[in-house]
Parts: sequence; C-alpha cells; structure tokens
Amino acid sequence: MEIEGKSFGISGSTLKIIALLTMTIDHIGAVLIQRFILTPGFDTNFWQSLYMPFRNIGRIAFPIFCFLLVEGFVHTQNRGKYLIRMILFALISEIPFNLALKGEIWVKEYQNVFWELALGILLMILLEKIENTRVNYFLKFSLTVLFTIIVAIVGELLCFDYGQYGIVTIAVLYYFRRFRSLQLIAGGASFLWSWKAIFAFLPIAFYNGKRGRQIKYAFYIFYPAHLLLFYIISKVAGCIY
Repeated sequence: MEIEGKSFGISGSTLKIIALLTMTIDHIGAVLIQRFILTPGFDTNFWQSLYMPFRNIGRIAFPIFCFLLVEGFVHTQNRGKYLIRMILFALISEIPFNLALKGEIWVKEYQNVFWELALGILLMILLEKIENTRVNYFLKFSLTVLFTIIVAIVGELLCFDYGQYGIVTIAVLYYFRRFRSLQLIAGGASFLWSWKAIFAFLPIAFYNGKRGRQIKYAFYIFYPAHLLLFYIISKVAGCIY
C-alpha cells in the first residue's frame, strides 16, 4: 500500500526539531557532563547520575535523521547536490566534532555523522539503480543485500559515527519506504542493538508526509556550531575549576 500524506500528524520539520533537541541533549551528556565528571571540583556523583539519562534520550535522534535522509533523497530533485551538501558539511563539522568529543583536531578512529549520512546517500543511489534494472526480483533483492553489506563494511572500516549499523538502517528505511508499517517494524528491528533508539519510531509513526515549515539548513549549521560551543564551554569550565 502506498504511503499518502495526511492532514494530521507530525510534519518533517517537526521531526527534525525533535531530532535536533534529542541530539543536543545527547551531546550535552557526551561533551559537557562527561567533562564535568572528569574535572576536579565538580560534584562527580551528581553529574554521573545525569550522564546516562542524557545519553539515552539522545538515542532517539539518529533514527529520525536516517528517516529524514530517506525522505529527502526520495523527494529531492538533485541527488548530486544533496550528496555534495552532505559531504561539504561533513568536512566543516569534522574539527568541531573532534574537539567536542575528544579534545583534538584530528581523531582517526571516530568520524562525524554527516559522513555516515553521505555514505547512506551513495548507497541509496546504488539501490535505486538496482531497482530500475530489468532483472528478476530475486536478483534485485540479492544485489540490494550485497551492496548494503559492502557499503556497511566501508562505513565500519572508515569509523563513521554509527558504522555498519547506520548504513543498514538507512538501507532498511529506504527499501520499505513505500510501506509505512513495514518500514516502522523493520526500522525498529535494525536498532535492536540499541533498544532505546526504537522509541524514535513513535514520532516517525505519526509523520504525515508533509514537509512543514522550511528549516532546510538548520541541522547542517546547528550541528558543527553547537559542538564547537559545547567544546568552548567545557574548556572554560575546566579552566575555572
């Protein structure tokens, strides 16, 4: 059954705001609270009690971003521009990401989420070409699985933010994009390794297929900006104490 837009429910912009808020909470835990725990002079027990709740709430963000990535890919008129924009902001975000999470300009073993999303776009381009190939269903499905595995391995080897798991999630959400119920079930199943992230599919279930208010570049700009800000705050706090 084809997905159709509904007049009620949650728009794409609302989903994006939910993802941005939960991502921010996650990074408050990963950057600021983590720093406060490790800095002498702070109440370690208090900050430790907040750390996991903040990180758990943050698990909601990535599945929503994956879902919105698929929606953006399906509806964009220029896949190449979409990919280039993702790669550009991956480059812009890398230093703020490294500084915030590791306190260093270059970190080889951990890359920001834009790289994962860019690789996801490349995978969807491949999967779309497979779909449009005039071969039988079994061969199409086999090629889909094969290329998903290959790209997932690439994501893991390059140490992208969610590695193989993120790529598999994007592939699953794209493959079942026309069937909302199956998409929700399969998407949730792809996050069994991090069950708290499954709660992200509750707001996704209410997505009405509408874009909502345009905040196109909110995520692109906010991501490196808030990481850099959190790094500065953490350094200032460390100097004070």
